[in-house]
Amino acid sequence: MMSQISIQAHDLSMRFKDRLLFHVPQLTLGPSDAIYLTGDNGVGKTTLLKILSGLQKPTTGKVNLQNQSWLYRLFKGNTKGGIIYMHQTPYMFDGSVFDNVCYGLKFAIKDRQTRRSEAINALRMVGLETLADEHISVLSGGERQRVAMARAWVLKPSVLLMDESSASLDKESIERQVILAKDLLERGSTLVITSHQQNALTALCRRQWTISNTKLIERADLQLVTKDKNKDDYAFG
Repeated sequence: MMSQISIQAHDLSMRFKDRLLFHVPQLTLGPSDAIYLTGDNGVGKTTLLKILSGLQKPTTGKVNLQNQSWLYRLFKGNTKGGIIYMHQTPYMFDGSVFDNVCYGLKFAIKDRQTRRSEAINALRMVGLETLADEHISVLSGGERQRVAMARAWVLKPSVLLMDESSASLDKESIERQVILAKDLLERGSTLVITSHQQNALTALCRRQWTISNTKLIERADLQLVTKDKNKDDYAFG
């Protein structure tokens, strides 16, 4: 069982010169939370995720990590059970598909054969095991996003911040993401997902945050997300 991380923030704000991007008096994330973060372009969704991951400092306030044994940030850390931020266009290392998935495991698992087994299993779950030895440059954008999801999942993060990671993906790629996301939720991980379109990935969310007029608003009336049997889209009840 991975050690779980709870995130709390108070008086969190981000300002660029004279422009206030957002101010959040209080924010709490707990184990197994699945949050759909929405808002217009430019309101600060990506900035908020980067602040929560520790990749960017806020103008005011501080993010506190409770029950934290280690913090893993964008493959600059060295362990499982931390925080991972996934960008819409994820960075890929110059190497094979396998090397990209296995990179973080080099710090977490010492045995080479165990690392290989874990990485191949992750690639199998996203349907790319046959491309394990191919150079990352041969992959399409959607396949790279699958690799990024496998690379995150294999580390079993306590918090996974998915920034438009399903944008422009086909249905199969999104479904592959959903399988891994569900597994993480069952393990107690926390997910925050930004997306301009509702899909099978955002349907996992039971909470919704919206950034509007510099404020972070939570929809108190958000219920289970249901799918119209005759359509491919999802709606909040």
